[in-house]
Amino acid sequence: MRKNIKLTALAATATALALGLTACGSSSDPSSTKADGGKVDESKPLVIAASPSPHADILNFVKDKLAAKDGLKLEVKEFTDYVLPNTATEQGQVDGNFFQHKPYLDDFNKKNGTHIVPVVNVHLEPLGLYSKKVKALGDIKAGQTIAVPNDTTNEGRALQLLAANHLITLKEGAGTSAKLSDITDKKGLEFKELEAATVPRALNDVDAAVINGNYAIEAKLSPAKDALALEKAEGNPYANFLAVKDGKQNDPRIQKLAKLLNSDEVKKFIEDKYQGSVIPAFGAPAS
Repeated sequence: MRKNIKLTALAATATALALGLTACGSSSDPSSTKADGGKVDESKPLVIAASPSPHADILNFVKDKLAAKDGLKLEVKEFTDYVLPNTATEQGQVDGNFFQHKPYLDDFNKKNGTHIVPVVNVHLEPLGLYSKKVKALGDIKAGQTIAVPNDTTNEGRALQLLAANHLITLKEGAGTSAKLSDITDKKGLEFKELEAATVPRALNDVDAAVINGNYAIEAKLSPAKDALALEKAEGNPYANFLAVKDGKQNDPRIQKLAKLLNSDEVKKFIEDKYQGSVIPAFGAPAS
């Protein structure tokens, strides 16, 4: 028994050593290497983490209609929060993700020591103000409560939307990371901070709520039709993009997916399916 244990231990040590050497090595073909230096197996499915809608919808369109023509095997894993897709990408549990914008990613990397980078812009989801209790911006009065996302960038984005529509006043210089403490005039309003994914479920309990585009769509709200106020697309820095751990940008499978996500077919799919609630954001580099 002891001899077997020793042999097993030796085998495990040898395996670990071999893996360590592989991780430290490099390939002569940098365009087909992993972030850790290992060779990419292009026959393996590319696994992408995504929010259910519209991100997973767009990826599944690529998977079902376009990927096979380019020899790409695509697997989509759905996540309903804004943390796990990045941690799974950092840890190598997935090959990349599609759910976020640059201000959020910058804040996430800074706070968590992660190394996620954008690859290519795909679409914009305008942030909107919704209500089941009032029918117009002018009906929002002092004493009422507005729910906002509680993560740094989306809360700042929500407050900018409220300020642009004269519901609050922010101190001069407050930008995308604005906080409730940056409000200089609440105009009698109260605010409830909630995790972004839960804001739509609170719509019955507050007078109005600022909801991210993807969560609005999941809640059967139409940003283009139902929002009391909606972000403008022009000059908007919040395009959502395909992202990977730094070093994986040159994975040929990632490059194929990036090309397909910026194709005319995907542009038409977004325009036809979402009717202005989601807007293609092709052209400008994501970084």
